[in-house]
Amino acid sequence: MLTIKNTEVFGLERAIKASGNPMTIGEIDTIVNKQHIMNGMYQYNTDNEKIRAKKLGSAERGSGHDNFLSGIIVSADVCFPNYWLKEFQRYHFAQIVSSQSTMHRLTTMGKSENFSNMFNKYVDEQIINIVKSNIDIYNHLQTYKQQNDGTWIDEETKFCVPRTTEELKKEKYEQFMKCVSNLPMGFEMEMTITTNYLQLKTIYFQRRNHKLKEDWGAFCDWCESLPM
Repeated sequence: MLTIKNTEVFGLERAIKASGNPMTIGEIDTIVNKQHIMNGMYQYNTDNEKIRAKKLGSAERGSGHDNFLSGIIVSADVCFPNYWLKEFQRYHFAQIVSSQSTMHRLTTMGKSENFSNMFNKYVDEQIINIVKSNIDIYNHLQTYKQQNDGTWIDEETKFCVPRTTEELKKEKYEQFMKCVSNLPMGFEMEMTITTNYLQLKTIYFQRRNHKLKEDWGAFCDWCESLPM
C-alpha cells in the first residue's frame, strides 16, 4: 500500500512573507535569513505574517487568495501501487521527478528473491506466479546465443534452437509484452515527486474520503504531517 518517506519542504518562510506582496507598495523583499532559520532564531513579524498566511491559506479553493501556497515546494519518495498512480497523475502540479521503470528493470526485478514483496496484499498468489512465469520465460530466451554459423543455441541446455534471428526477435518481443501486459494493478514501485502546498490542498480535499482509503488515506495523513 502507499507509503511516503524522505520528505523535504522548501520555501515555507519565503512564501509566507510573499503572501503579503499584494498589500505592498514599491520594492518588495522576501529574502529570509537562512542562518537565523537554522539557529531557530527566525520569527515572523509580531506573528502577523503567520496569522495572515493561515488566513489566506484557508481561503476557498479557486479564489486565488491562497496562491502563495504554490511557493511552498514539497519533495518526497513514494511507494505506490499501479492503480493509484493514474489518479495521482491527473494533477498538473504534482511532478514525477523520476520513478522506477518496468520497461528497464521488470525482467531484472523478477530475478530478485524479494520480487513477491513488490505486490500488495490484495494481489492473488496465482497472478504473482503467472507474472513470475512470464518473466522466467523471457529471461530464458535471453540466454540464447548465436553461433558463428548463424544458428542459435540454448546456453542452459546446449541444445540448438530451431529459430531464425527474426523469429527469435519476435518471440522475445511478444514474451516481454506478456510480462508488462499481465502485471497487476497491485504491483508496487517507487518514485520521487515534487509538488506544492497549493496543489496538496486541492488533492487533500478531493481525496480524504476517497474509496481507496488505504492509499489516499495515507497520502492525506502525510499532508497533515507537513509543517503548518
